[in-house]
Amino acid sequence: MLVDTHSHLYEESFLPDWDEVLVRCKQANVKKVLLPNVDSSTLQALKNTVEKDPDLFIPMMGLHPCSVKENYLDELAVIKEKLFAEKYIAVGEIGIDLYWDKTFIDQQKTAFITQVGWANELSLPISIHSRESTSVIIEILKNTIICSRKGVFHCFGGTLEEAKEIISMGYCLGIGGVVTFKNSTLPGILKEVGVDQLVLETDSPYLAPTPYRGKRNESSYTNLVALKLADIFQVPLHEIEEKTTANAHSVFKLF
Repeated sequence: MLVDTHSHLYEESFLPDWDEVLVRCKQANVKKVLLPNVDSSTLQALKNTVEKDPDLFIPMMGLHPCSVKENYLDELAVIKEKLFAEKYIAVGEIGIDLYWDKTFIDQQKTAFITQVGWANELSLPISIHSRESTSVIIEILKNTIICSRKGVFHCFGGTLEEAKEIISMGYCLGIGGVVTFKNSTLPGILKEVGVDQLVLETDSPYLAPTPYRGKRNESSYTNLVALKLADIFQVPLHEIEEKTTANAHSVFKLF
């Protein structure tokens, strides 16, 4: 079985062919799909998707760093109310994004630290968005606030040194479609760190793996990521499936 530890299948792009997307997901032997929240605007869609198949879809709750703007304190208040009132598998998607816009970097740091604090209060892991900010987040998690339940550096795209540091801290690396891209440096990095702290993800509808690069991603493509890892490590596919599923369970307590 496979676990997609990070997918936004509640987004509107899936509405036209939702039933087909769901069938393909199950045909690909994806048994659990973890759904991170983005902000207050995605709460209802997230809830609706979980209600369609609660055995398959498991929600997280958090405020995405790209949604940290002038009103971030209001957004955090909404997220906190939901997080503490209902059951979620993790606090996410949270983090820092320095790719698109650095205007709210201080607010992003504050929002991230605040939400890690909530994760500690609730004894939950975190799903971390770290685009162009991996070293910044490592520094925060080492010297400002320690997350007791650890979590996943979603869509890991850092250096070998950062990968080793993350693993030494007890976190997993979330590996998705980028590992299949022709010019990706991830295969070389993963060969150095091994599979012991890797989990699979898609980040649907974004970052579809080869041969679907540039098209809409979906959770059924988790198997393509697993196939690539089997090739990288030169092991049977079932070993990747078993190990990454066990890792996902270790982090998120799925079963």
